[in-house]
Amino acid sequence: MRALLTAAGVALVFSLLVTPLFIKLFKKIGWGQYIWWDLPKSHEAKRGKPTMGGLVLISATLVGYFVGKFVNGESPTISALLVLYMMVGLGIVGFIDDYLKISRKQSLGLGELAKITGQVIVAVSFAVAATLISDRGMTPASTAISLVRDITPDLYMIWGVAGLIIIWVWITGITVATTNAVNLTDGLDGLAAGASILSIGSFVIINFWQWNQSCTNINIDPEFADKCYQVLYPLDLAVVAAAICGALVGFLWHNTNPAKIIMGDNGSLALGGALAALAILSRTELLLVLIGGLFVVITLSVIIQRLYFKISGGKRVFLMAPLHHHFELKGWQEVTIVVRFWIIAGLFAAAGIGIFYTEWLYR
Repeated sequence: MRALLTAAGVALVFSLLVTPLFIKLFKKIGWGQYIWWDLPKSHEAKRGKPTMGGLVLISATLVGYFVGKFVNGESPTISALLVLYMMVGLGIVGFIDDYLKISRKQSLGLGELAKITGQVIVAVSFAVAATLISDRGMTPASTAISLVRDITPDLYMIWGVAGLIIIWVWITGITVATTNAVNLTDGLDGLAAGASILSIGSFVIINFWQWNQSCTNINIDPEFADKCYQVLYPLDLAVVAAAICGALVGFLWHNTNPAKIIMGDNGSLALGGALAALAILSRTELLLVLIGGLFVVITLSVIIQRLYFKISGGKRVFLMAPLHHHFELKGWQEVTIVVRFWIIAGLFAAAGIGIFYTEWLYR
């Protein structure tokens, strides 16, 4: 518990105090945001604002987590390191994308194929490590598909290598979908950061409860033995999730409207990767659809818009996609959209936690 609170506090203070230094540095070296030509006119005010705020988020998370572990006299665990690997790895993919935009002086960085290829490389390497590395007689990720806990038989036990490959594809699909969903949400000041606090914060609660009810806990009442969770190092997953949330809260102080810094693809891809990793290692990947419900809704708005545009020969369902730009064009103020979307994200996260706990109550 001390490591969790320390990690969150240190990450928050680091992010809060260091972000202004990054803002000055990025202004000095010319790392400013480039704006898509077809975005609402209000976005012209964001042109040239310092971007790549994800560097702050990643740095604050790493500092918070490792200081928290050091203060508690503990060593990092494989579960937390895998989450950090996913966050840093996908952050690098986003950094390359952002850097190309800056160097080319345009709003296009990596092509779609190149960006997805980078995401797949990080996701596959994560999947292989998470399903093959064993600690305490358990792998960090399950080789079954999970909702609140495993809901299918162990595919590796049934089909061997073929089952393992299916799980790798499954994990890769979750990762690519989640990172792109968070990336699509990062379109208004503070929107993605605030929504990520709520969704990633859900895993602080979920992982802490999994630790409290872990099957390795010798204090578990025999009466509740069938309710325990087979998750590797759940408390450390809660620690790294708390560090990310702390980093986000400090960053949001500077990222909320009117933003002084933008997180960029560097930040949104890193957050999406961390969120996917937490769900996979918590064995709650299907529950992520609800916990990250706002990201799902925004992604669906883009899919619906594109499909309908092609089918109808140029007609649109929304004035503009992603969904938050639709409300901008309807005349809503940016702050109004962001706060209302935060409320929706909070309701989705609360529903996800509610289902998680209800399953434990009635199991």
